[in-house]
Amino acid sequence: MKFFVDTADTAAIKELNDLGMVDGVTTNPSLILKAGRDITEVTREICQMVAGPVSAEVVAEKAEDMIREGKVLAQIADNITVKVPLTWDGLKACRALSGDGHKVNVTLCFSPAQAILAAKAGATFISPFIGRLDDIHIDGMDLIADIREIYDNYGFETEILAASIRSVNHIIEAAKIGADVITAPPSVIKSMANHVLTDKGLAQFNADWAQTGQKIG
Repeated sequence: MKFFVDTADTAAIKELNDLGMVDGVTTNPSLILKAGRDITEVTREICQMVAGPVSAEVVAEKAEDMIREGKVLAQIADNITVKVPLTWDGLKACRALSGDGHKVNVTLCFSPAQAILAAKAGATFISPFIGRLDDIHIDGMDLIADIREIYDNYGFETEILAASIRSVNHIIEAAKIGADVITAPPSVIKSMANHVLTDKGLAQFNADWAQTGQKIG
């Protein structure tokens, strides 16, 4: 499974990237706002830092405008993936941009039907939003499982990028189902290392070591 980091915080990306925990990055207008930086400047910095795909999202609503914006974003760096919404116009833009050789991430997917359309339109990635489905009392993991089954049935090459990840359990369940990629905030990825029994065991080891009165080195 590939790990994408869902942030435009370059310091957080660098920390995880230095540990080999970053296969790509996803951004969106909300994350750019939170970073408080110019979209071109921060996206270029991220692309220089990370070897894998970096999703940069269009903000237009009409297909022709999405295509134009997508081409502008693609000029920032060779590893840009243009992110478009799963609307009819977004699918048109996906078809045009992927036809021109650009990687495309189709985002805001909430149904298997939408995922089929994105694959048919040539999407590189489909981004089903797990957490937002959970928010309305629909199991987001069922969507991941449905898309996995359908894509496998027909050999679609579009990668399933599980998004709106809220917890470590989301990551584990997506991995068990067979999502190709997860994208999560840095805090969620880092929390994968946490376990109460690890903390308890370490505390016991440290207490016992202190009683030996020894030092290493």
